[in-house]
Amino acid sequence: MPRQPGSTAGGPVSRPSSPAHPDELRAAARQLLRRHPGATASSGAGNRPGPGRRGLLTGAGAAAVLAFATGLPGSAHAAAADPARIKRDPFTLGVASGDPLPGSVLLWTRLAPRPYETGRGLPRGSYAVEWELAEDDRFARPVRRGSATAHPEFDHSLHVEVTGLEPARVYFYRFRTGRWISPVGRTRTAPDPGARVRELRIALASCQAYHDGYFTAHAHLAEEELDAVFHLGDYLYEYPVGAGGGARAYRDRRLPGRFDRETRTLAEYRLRYGLYKSDPDLRAVHAAHPFVLTWDDHETENNYAGRNPENSVRPEDFLLRRAAAYRAYWENQPLRLPQRPKGPDMRLYRRLHFGRLAQFDVLDTRQYRSDQAYGDGWQRPGPKSEAPRRTMLGATQERWLIDGWHASTARWNLLPQQVTFARRRDAPGPGHKVSMDSWDGYPAARARVLAGAEAAGIRNLVVLTGDVHVAYGFDLKRDWDDPGARTVGTEIATTSISSGRNGAARPSNWSRLFEANPHLRFYDGRRGYTVLTLREHTARADFRAVPAVTVPGASVLTAGSLLMIAGNPGLRPV
Repeated sequence: MPRQPGSTAGGPVSRPSSPAHPDELRAAARQLLRRHPGATASSGAGNRPGPGRRGLLTGAGAAAVLAFATGLPGSAHAAAADPARIKRDPFTLGVASGDPLPGSVLLWTRLAPRPYETGRGLPRGSYAVEWELAEDDRFARPVRRGSATAHPEFDHSLHVEVTGLEPARVYFYRFRTGRWISPVGRTRTAPDPGARVRELRIALASCQAYHDGYFTAHAHLAEEELDAVFHLGDYLYEYPVGAGGGARAYRDRRLPGRFDRETRTLAEYRLRYGLYKSDPDLRAVHAAHPFVLTWDDHETENNYAGRNPENSVRPEDFLLRRAAAYRAYWENQPLRLPQRPKGPDMRLYRRLHFGRLAQFDVLDTRQYRSDQAYGDGWQRPGPKSEAPRRTMLGATQERWLIDGWHASTARWNLLPQQVTFARRRDAPGPGHKVSMDSWDGYPAARARVLAGAEAAGIRNLVVLTGDVHVAYGFDLKRDWDDPGARTVGTEIATTSISSGRNGAARPSNWSRLFEANPHLRFYDGRRGYTVLTLREHTARADFRAVPAVTVPGASVLTAGSLLMIAGNPGLRPV
């Protein structure tokens, strides 16, 4: 079998296939559209009318056309570059690990001596990179080592899957190329599937707009004692970033003008990840903990739905943009080989187990959903949004989720996902509106998920949410119109790392939301993250907040804490 790029052993370096010219790709996409004029990617009623939400290509045809847009290593040999040619530190974007398994971790880095430049300041070619894993941070007790190849086709990123490790163990790792050595990272494997785990501590993070402020919350998150960080989307934003860094208001530097435009091409998405990962606090938290990631919309484009773009663009152009965004996402995150995209498609939903204590079903609520009803935004619900066929997850992912619940033996079943799951009305009484981009815009899909959990006998369901730039705690109700109805689960929504700028403990709609939503148990509008501590009989959510992100160095505090008791769903204040 041919060796995969980023594998743990060395081997021949391969030359990329020549990518098709973008005009050729668009022409091929238009031909497919003519052959399948009625094809749409989002199933169900309620698709938004108008040129901004046209039906796009579906299935393998689009993937086949777009697979050549970014170039993959081919079968011919290419000359390996000499690492001695690297004259500046290539590990400017740090190191990361992710998706911990009982006997395996995924290690990541990317060579980028000049991360703000196209090409990253590397002479073109493939570079051999050595990696080491040890029991201590001085590498006096080595465990595994090997060599991998950083290919230019993957922007010199590395995804090294290290196997044969002990479960529930802390390890340290680093990379080396030429005379350069990376920072040291710390990671941890998951417990054995059948192990009785006394305690699991994870953190939830989301929404880190560089232009809205500093990643101070990540600096504090790096100091927490955790088993893993779950990042729930909006890792970056496609919007322009000015020379002063937006709300960061830099006085000691000026960012290049190439960031002051919206990202649309593969080169622009790659550069944007270079900007974000150059932030020292983001590098610190990646080096401190293994990450489990899923995306939302801004990693590609605001509020896109499946293959439907936000704005009026040619369908073939949006597919090219999605392919570029997905490719850059995989290149720049600690994700395993099964998550590597094929053209505009990427299987991101996956399942992780932490002993008998917790099962995490990581969802993708963006790639397969029906188009938002009523033109998106906050709207009054109606027949279009409430149509039974509308989907948030797509049929395949929805079936995968519910089948996984039927097989689950975990005490706690958790859903890391993107958008608010509980019903959330903006005001009490008639005339209220709900967000068409959240599960409120897909109530039939939400009902199917809750019914599936009930049919599978899931008693301790916890939905983990990002997106909203505030911290929420919700009880999930069997009947949303009856405050006394049975509670069937809980939802913990973490606030943003920086998006929305500084925020406030009690936003202007604080009282109104509590009145409109009796199942709302907690609401805080400051920036920060959430720490979730799982034990056999209890789960505790601590909402951590920083008072400001528009200036660096803010302190952190606990804005509130909620307790869940196994077998008795519902949130209780601590």
